[in-house]
Amino acid sequence: MILPIKKFPDDKVLRRSTEPVSFPLSKDMLKLTRDMIDTVRQADGIGLAAPQVGRSVKLIVINLEKNGLPLFPLYNARVVSRGLKKIELEEGCLSLPGIYGQVKRPKKVKIEGQNMQGEKVVFTDDGWVSRVAQHEIDHTNGVLIIDLIKKYSQGEELVKEWKKKKLMQ
Repeated sequence: MILPIKKFPDDKVLRRSTEPVSFPLSKDMLKLTRDMIDTVRQADGIGLAAPQVGRSVKLIVINLEKNGLPLFPLYNARVVSRGLKKIELEEGCLSLPGIYGQVKRPKKVKIEGQNMQGEKVVFTDDGWVSRVAQHEIDHTNGVLIIDLIKKYSQGEELVKEWKKKKLMQ
């Protein structure tokens, strides 16, 4: 089932901390995983985190099928080490339509998480998996690209409007 993607600033779930996923996976968590896979594919996204569909749990889906890699979910993912070299690339987000900008992130990271069977998964990457995983893990920590963008390529005026409204509240 395709799930609605939560959009900032209208949905506070995007800023909440998330709870770890426990194993074995419940029927509800298996359904959420399948629905997130359907949703990220339908949205033509390269990644999706559970907060983006209204759930405050540590679940991300990485979808780099267009790059020849299999789509995979990752539970309780976290960055355990970062390389020293950083790279700045343009990022966008399904929860921030129309917002794009340069985000500087470590090029190489070591990620730890769990697969659908609850087995520990550890990998190091310095390509697209690294980039997407960092972005999606940020979502599970309530961090959005608008917290990281130094230079906008699109949508800066919208972010300024949101910040101005927030100051007025």
